[in-house]
Amino acid sequence: MVNIEELVRQAQDMQNKVRLAQDELGKITVEGTAGGGLVKVRMTCLKKVLNVEIDPSALVNKSELEDLLVAAFNNGKEKAEEVSTVTMEEATNGLELPAGLDVPM
Repeated sequence: MVNIEELVRQAQDMQNKVRLAQDELGKITVEGTAGGGLVKVRMTCLKKVLNVEIDPSALVNKSELEDLLVAAFNNGKEKAEEVSTVTMEEATNGLELPAGLDVPM
């Protein structure tokens, strides 16, 4: 028999953990780079860009600079997603749903 009160408590605990994890992700920063460090993008794990650094030697060719910017942003996004995945898995790990219970999220 499913104890609804316990299930509700677990869901509330998970909600609180997720909220705290999201707050934490907003404070953690990652750096995406491209061109061996010619372009650097610093962002939070919620993918808010904080700053962009461009080495002056990358300013010679507009097309190459645009490609480096795209690559640096994508690199930063991938790093942010990796950290986010681990953090959110830790936040939701404690929830124990009864087998076969289909709860929409």
